[in-house]
Amino acid sequence: MTLMTAAAELKTMHAAGGRPQAGSHCSDGMSVDSGWHFHDVHQLLYAFEGAIEVEGARGRYLIPRQLAAWIPAGVPHRTSIHRVRSGSVFFTTDMVGPVEPRIRTVLVSILMREMISEAMRWPIHEPESPLGAAFFAAMAGLCGEWIAHEADLFLPTSNDPQLKRALEYTARQTQAKLPAVCRQAGISERSLRRRLNADIGMTWETYRHRSRLLRAVALLGETDLPVGDVASKCGFESPSAFAKAFRLVMGEAPREYRKRVRHSIRRDPTAAKSARSPRRRRSIDW
Repeated sequence: MTLMTAAAELKTMHAAGGRPQAGSHCSDGMSVDSGWHFHDVHQLLYAFEGAIEVEGARGRYLIPRQLAAWIPAGVPHRTSIHRVRSGSVFFTTDMVGPVEPRIRTVLVSILMREMISEAMRWPIHEPESPLGAAFFAAMAGLCGEWIAHEADLFLPTSNDPQLKRALEYTARQTQAKLPAVCRQAGISERSLRRRLNADIGMTWETYRHRSRLLRAVALLGETDLPVGDVASKCGFESPSAFAKAFRLVMGEAPREYRKRVRHSIRRDPTAAKSARSPRRRRSIDW
């Protein structure tokens, strides 16, 4: 544990004298740098648009909308949100468990995304309602299943301005070549490779590969594009090369993944219902 994580402060998610409860928190376009802290409840953090940055003992990670961050109670972390609409769902420690005390990145299925969105109806600072308690109990049961499928697709980021420009451009332009990335960042190829390895412990090629897979995950789950078109849009040389790379990381073929995430939304009526339900949101800087 670093000195910064050791100095993290407890941020309770309930009023003084109250007891921990499940609930949600929505940040609508806020700019927040939370500082090092930890909670007495588990947190599922998701960006409805764009991406957020989460820093933990293992490093600093970019969490795009295809992923969510699972942050167990008691785990020091720091969150940066810059004018991005995001939502957190909190669970008491007896609702999900046992869990390892480390931050995880998990793939966001259609069902998970819709349930996180629906959870915003019950902000954690408001009195607990029977309907909200039942909803969070059901979601907590599913959460145990979700976090078991950890995604090794997190994108590390950097505080170095040049490296950050290079990484952000690579994530946006997954078919870009290294010379174009270096021109955008104002850095030589040799320097970029050396500094990336020292800063994030990852080669540029590995970062680009993960960016491509993340984009593919989004296209498979949210569009009806043929798998071959997804492979092409994400920069893979052929559908077979895409399928091999996807299976190696995801443990299933692209078509199997699409079928599974589509099936999860069809079989659960709460996801369809949530699209019609009214939302109540207030932005609170915890």
